[in-house]
Amino acid sequence: MATRRRTRFVRAQVAWMLGATLVLVLLESLSFELVFVVSLIGFLVVTELTAPFAVTPDWRRRLVWIIALGLAVFGYVVIRRILSILPPGVI
Repeated sequence: MATRRRTRFVRAQVAWMLGATLVLVLLESLSFELVFVVSLIGFLVVTELTAPFAVTPDWRRRLVWIIALGLAVFGYVVIRRILSILPPGVI
């Protein structure tokens, strides 16, 4: 049963990422940063929607590390965007 749930999780994440990429292509807004941010949001949503109620399998505990890494990269993207918006000489 754990394999079936894991497969469902992976399929939902891949579907989210493909759908998000398709929407960004259709909106002509495709960039690595946007794909990453939308995929991270999807990853967090899929993780919460597929969370078991009673027992947490080992593979789900390892998702915490992926989430932490994703949030760190998201912070880097946000800081880079803020620095690009600020006029030179402010920092």
